[in-house]
Amino acid sequence: MRFLSEINSPADLRRLRTDDLQEVADEVRQFIIDTCSRVGGHTGASLGAVELAVAMHYVFDTPNDKLVWDVGHQAYAHKILTGRATSFTPSSNMAA
Repeated sequence: MRFLSEINSPADLRRLRTDDLQEVADEVRQFIIDTCSRVGGHTGASLGAVELAVAMHYVFDTPNDKLVWDVGHQAYAHKILTGRATSFTPSSNMAA
């Protein structure tokens, strides 16, 4: 993965060009699909919120600006973009 392996925080994401954000979203989506196919988890809501998470972390000054997610599985992309990709398991109770 070209970008995702280098993103450990929203600040890393904000260093990218806006032209790269769709590829980041594609990588996050593939990461979620790969992980959920191995360990289970909710894919519908999480895949639907990928671009939203990428855009919000790109535009807002997170973590100084706070984000609130409706349900945990909508926050999968958020968790991945905030440095928790290596420990990401959808079935765990990772705090959003």
